[in-house]
Amino acid sequence: MFHHFVGRIIEKSPAHIVLECGGVGYYLNISLTTFGQIGEAKEVKLLTHAVYREDAQLLFGFHTGVERDVFLLLLSVSGVGANTARMILSALRPNEAIQAISNGDSGTLQRIKGIGAKTAQRIVIDLRDKVGGVATIKGSGDEPASSVRAEAIQALIVLGFSRSIVERIVSSILSKDGDHDLEDVLRIALSQL
Repeated sequence: MFHHFVGRIIEKSPAHIVLECGGVGYYLNISLTTFGQIGEAKEVKLLTHAVYREDAQLLFGFHTGVERDVFLLLLSVSGVGANTARMILSALRPNEAIQAISNGDSGTLQRIKGIGAKTAQRIVIDLRDKVGGVATIKGSGDEPASSVRAEAIQALIVLGFSRSIVERIVSSILSKDGDHDLEDVLRIALSQL
């Protein structure tokens, strides 16, 4: 629903930020990683993800597309909610989380408050093959590629395809040389599904 907000910082803490955009203040939950990257800025652009539950509607803000991609991957794991994913990204930078998961290092995840052995192992098992796509995007530092990846995955899921298959195919397409816009990625992905 919301992709990003650009606005003036009204209030900031290590756990949240209030961003004024067009006269409206938005309360965004953030990780310590994003908090550190914002620094002393007075105005900022944050990528967002909305989480809707029976008892709350929450917005989460991210300084980089890689952090948002890792957050979304973590949410796909059974038993990992938005606050747990934020806790992981507060304890580990996105690159460190990717590395721990791809190396099968559940011990690093277990050291994070609230993450037990079973949850850490489930994260590693479920995401080990999926973090490769985020890792290739991470190396390029290319924000549009990350956005194209997220949009392509979301569009294909809406069309009824399985998230795991879609993520693998989109990551494979984006890892190949060349500039890919959303239309190209969707066209190629649909030909492979």
